[in-house]
Amino acid sequence: MSADRTAGGKVLAVLAAFSRERPALTLSELARATGMPLSTAHRVVAELREWGALERGPDGRLRIGLRLWALGALAPRGLGLREAALPFMEDLYEVTHQNVQLAVRDDTEVVFVERIAGWDAVPVHTQVGGRFALPPTGVGLVLLAHAPAEVQERVLAGPLQRHTPYTLTDPRLLRQVLAEVRRTGVAVSDRQVTTDAVSVAAPITAGDDVVAALSVVVRGESPAAVRALTPGVRAAARGISRELGRAAAGTWPVDRGKGVSG
Repeated sequence: MSADRTAGGKVLAVLAAFSRERPALTLSELARATGMPLSTAHRVVAELREWGALERGPDGRLRIGLRLWALGALAPRGLGLREAALPFMEDLYEVTHQNVQLAVRDDTEVVFVERIAGWDAVPVHTQVGGRFALPPTGVGLVLLAHAPAEVQERVLAGPLQRHTPYTLTDPRLLRQVLAEVRRTGVAVSDRQVTTDAVSVAAPITAGDDVVAALSVVVRGESPAAVRALTPGVRAAARGISRELGRAAAGTWPVDRGKGVSG
């Protein structure tokens, strides 16, 4: 590698070292892949981590961070979770004509990566790329229920913000709710964010890991408002999980149009 590479060139070299075949790298592997001295790679990685372009996983390896995804999401097209999910989300919207939301977890927050909403659907406080606390939302309850124990304990340690009189702010009760989410495979948020909205959410998996959550948010005054929608949300989440499995195996189908009705 050129010794007079610019600072920007070093950043790009580090990011370019990651690929579908190499999604996680150690600092030493990054230094070798970019031809940088270990001390230089360490400095560049530290800056990228601080900005959010890289994240360090539980295994100590570095991975592309959500901040970089937020920029990538501005591109017209891109493979991955959003593309796998959209056909199923569209089918779910056609059946319900309600808010359909796709989210991932970033530490102790929900990040919404896609949303479809009808003109007469109940208003929600979410937008694509937006963040929210985990406990009050259906998708957040799913993601928190399957988060590492350390993340759960930090969230349960609070403070837990009250958005409505129905928001769960008792850590003991929230712990019971998370156990029920793991047991049933779905989460219901009953007017926890606004007093007129109820949501039902289900996990999206890649292998054995819960990587995202899918929900439908409707106008309602009790969990009964989403009871009839639960099977469809489950089916859509399973379908997205299958698509992610095919993508990981390199067997993504040519026709991605089949959704929950298929």
